Amino acid sequence: MDEYFLGRPGTSKDYQPDWQATRYFLADKMYGMIGNDKYGKSIVTLKCDPIFAGILRNQYTDIVPGYYMNKQHWNSLYLEGAVPDEVVKDMIDMAHRLVLEKLPQKIRASLQADFEDVK
Repeated sequence: MDEYFLGRPGTSKDYQPDWQATRYFLADKMYGMIGNDKYGKSIVTLKCDPIFAGILRNQYTDIVPGYYMNKQHWNSLYLEGAVPDEVVKDMIDMAHRLVLEKLPQKIRASLQADFEDVK
């Protein structure tokens, strides 16, 4: 999963020791995080369109409102759950795109070279 995150253009990551979580950023805006819930179960938390967030939660029991995050704009999914890999990848792509769309034009333009390399 780390490789997939880092394959999104412009992505950087850090480790937040207080949370014991790896966070993924686009231009200093977090769009994903891999960590654990309070029971130690592995989760990934992703930025999500609010309407689509509800659809995913209804479709998959292993997708829940964002753990430790805004429940409207973030979803968490249990890594050992029954969410297909393609759905997880689509969720990562959506999270990346949502942050990208909110960036100022100047920053988006500076990332353009990264996007060209992906094509």
